[in-house]
Order: sequence, then C-alpha cells, then structure tokens
Amino acid sequence: MESLTDAFWVALGAAIGGAARAYLSGLIGRHFGDGFPIGTLLVNVSGALAIGLASAYARRHAFPADSAAWLFSVTGVLGSYTTVSSFSLQTVALAQRGVRRPLFYITLSVIACIAAVAIGYALAGGA
Repeated sequence: MESLTDAFWVALGAAIGGAARAYLSGLIGRHFGDGFPIGTLLVNVSGALAIGLASAYARRHAFPADSAAWLFSVTGVLGSYTTVSSFSLQTVALAQRGVRRPLFYITLSVIACIAAVAIGYALAGGA
C-alpha cells in the first residue's frame, strides 16, 4: 500500500468482511451445532469462490491489483471474510479430541477452497 487512502479502502473492506464472517459463521454454527466447524468451512469456501470470481474479472478487464476497488473488495472484504486463523484454531481444538476429525477438516477445507477458487475463476470467464 502506498498511501493512507489505500489503507482506508482496505480497512473499510476488512470491517465489512469481518462482520460478514462473524455473522454467517455464527448463524451457520448455531443452526448445525458446534460439533464440527461447518460455519468456518462454508465461509472459507464461499470466500474462495468469490476470490476466484474477482481474480478472473480483474484479469479479463485488466483491473490492477493496486486499485482502490481491488484493495477494498479483495484485500479488505475477502481477506477479512475468509477465516484461516479461525480455521487453524478450530483444527487445534478438534485435534485435542483425536486425529480423525482434524485431518478430515483440513483435507475437506483445502480441497473445497481450491476447487471453489477454480470454479469461481471459470464462472467469471478466466482462462
């Protein structure tokens, strides 16, 4: 980031993305219970899909990664919305109860998020 204006766009996006993450993962978690961090998983996968869409759009339209729109939407909103830190903490919590669940969660999260990025990129017309 080169300026306070850039930092402002990232911070504004992060406030929105963080609030969306907390709301959605909490809502999903309350619906499904806390036996498995499905809320975090779904937020990470949907964030991965969104970043794939944004990346393809940016590439197709020669949209610079240092523009205010990119800093706001991708760096700010999506960077704050996806929850790798929560994912890590919840993986450790699952590991305290055995090995199977954290390994399943790690595998499912990584495969689903990478697939979602590829799908989002393809849906948005990326190469």
